[in-house]
Amino acid sequence: MRWLVSGGAVCAAGGLMAYAVRGRSSAWLAPSVYHGSRARRSIALTFDDGPSEGTGRLLDILGRLQARATFFVCGMNVKRLPAVARAVAEAGHEIGNHGYSHAALYLRSRRFISEELGAAQSIIAETTGRTPALFRAPFGVRWFGLREIQRRLNLLGVMWTVIGLDWKLTAGRIARRVEANPDIGATLEAVGRLIPALQSRGFRFETVSQLLCPTN
Repeated sequence: MRWLVSGGAVCAAGGLMAYAVRGRSSAWLAPSVYHGSRARRSIALTFDDGPSEGTGRLLDILGRLQARATFFVCGMNVKRLPAVARAVAEAGHEIGNHGYSHAALYLRSRRFISEELGAAQSIIAETTGRTPALFRAPFGVRWFGLREIQRRLNLLGVMWTVIGLDWKLTAGRIARRVEANPDIGATLEAVGRLIPALQSRGFRFETVSQLLCPTN
């Protein structure tokens, strides 16, 4: 889970390459954003890699708390669980492209990257009726050729302001981190506890597109 919040020569070359490929604020390899307006108390809660068997439970929590989110889904998972993917869209959440197979893009050919993004874009649109406008690279790693492919598919790259580390922290530890710093995300187990806490502090939960292009 991630949050977007409104608010020596060899060594140098290696550092620049690392920043270009993985830097959350880097747009060198493709257009990318990682936060919204600092003037607004809004948060875009994002979930990667699904849909999965646990997505329905998450949708129930988000619906009960009236919170919008953005799901960066993998094409192969949409193919595996089409009804769940449709449920995400029907619940009013935004769906983004996360590649077809969740393969890392670094050291890959332009053809491979194009096929990964294109296949995901097609099956997401066919299954949910929504054509993604956003893309998050698997593992947050971009590569050469991505700019042209994103342009052709009309995709904006999205990184994150804060990453929740939900694959290695317990719900309790993440909840404590969020209570200390409202810019940090939470795991599925902590969502029901954390969203109300942040809402009570005046934060709104929006989709990434709402965060980037507010209507009010």
